[in-house]
Amino acid sequence: MAEVVADSAPTKAFVPTLETTAGQPPPIAANGGLSYMSFDRGGDAGTAVALDHALELIKNGEGQKVVDMIDNAPPGPVETKWGPGFRTYDECLDFIRASNMEAPEGGVALPLRYSVHEQQSYSIVRSNALWHDPNWAEEAEMVNEDERQQGRRNLYFPQVLRDARRIGEYYPGLSPDSPESMDRLGVSLAHLESKCQNFYDHREVERVFYAEIEKLLLEFFPGATDALVYNHDVFDKDYAGDRTENQADKNPGVNGGYAHLVHNDLNDNSGRVRCRELLTKNLRNFGRQVNYTGAEADAKMSKRFMSINLAKPMETVEQFPFVLCAWPSFADQPYITNYRIYDDRVGETTRFTYRPDHEWYWFPQQTSTEVSMLKCYDSVTDGSVSRWSFHSACIDPTAPEDARCRKNVVVRSFVFF
Repeated sequence: MAEVVADSAPTKAFVPTLETTAGQPPPIAANGGLSYMSFDRGGDAGTAVALDHALELIKNGEGQKVVDMIDNAPPGPVETKWGPGFRTYDECLDFIRASNMEAPEGGVALPLRYSVHEQQSYSIVRSNALWHDPNWAEEAEMVNEDERQQGRRNLYFPQVLRDARRIGEYYPGLSPDSPESMDRLGVSLAHLESKCQNFYDHREVERVFYAEIEKLLLEFFPGATDALVYNHDVFDKDYAGDRTENQADKNPGVNGGYAHLVHNDLNDNSGRVRCRELLTKNLRNFGRQVNYTGAEADAKMSKRFMSINLAKPMETVEQFPFVLCAWPSFADQPYITNYRIYDDRVGETTRFTYRPDHEWYWFPQQTSTEVSMLKCYDSVTDGSVSRWSFHSACIDPTAPEDARCRKNVVVRSFVFF
């Protein structure tokens, strides 16, 4: 967390130290895992260098080689070093049924979509100037084509989901609705009777629901001193109203799709960077405004802090459930960094390759008063607690054809101790 020198001039960019978990292999990332904040040029948070790297990576064609490998494989399962993967959900589901894969009571065997590209990747968000500057038209088309290809670097793999409400059966004495479950697995369950009447009204969500979640977090975690809910997303495939996102108005819009790819929202770098830019700049903070100096933020972050995502259905979930993977099952697996390039920051999310022993959970028929919680980041690195969970959406093959698609709100938060 030192001041860095870029272009022979001092900069005030916050550069986090890469703090991997004890026993965890180095991430698959650019710059040896060093944050792009270290390439800050005049306050651009390293976005110019990240964009150069993104274009260079597209030009070298490594991603296309993965697409070609899949396209040129014989029909049927695609043999990978992790086991057979499948191009489509239905192919994988047929394999699961033919193999008579069994699931415990309350569980289900189904296809989950993983990356098979073990290389860092880049996503250029739509607000980036690249998409609007005619001088970048050629590069924009190149990036567009690469983003169209990204989905073809993923395959479906068979997994078994356990009922998270039964965690105590798999870990005797451990309750899913306890902070101990979060510490051990990166997954837990809370309960909330929300007074928010309209989750499509972003102002009401901010005014009512954010405050409810902050109160829930402070009560849920012993020793927590502060909780900050900073944004949210609404998911509803069937929503007929205006879906438009308006960042300036703190309106996330309404998502018509679900993230069908195994991923996590933060990593060793972005957990710290995202926290500090909220505390000191309120950068894309949809919640209550905070105003910490750099020194005050450093003091707050010198103690333990966590990033928690919380998902609350508006009605009982029948299709496209939200599924979570427990920390012990991938603690020794390197993550693959995806860089999200804005005009003023470079976010870092993560993807993972398939392992048959990943320990997946879901909440079947999750009700409107059940709030699923997953850890996206923990500042504790000694291996004594979970660092994060990864997650995905999926299609439940046991749901009836007329099952309603998931309608829920997901909020993102930091909890401080």
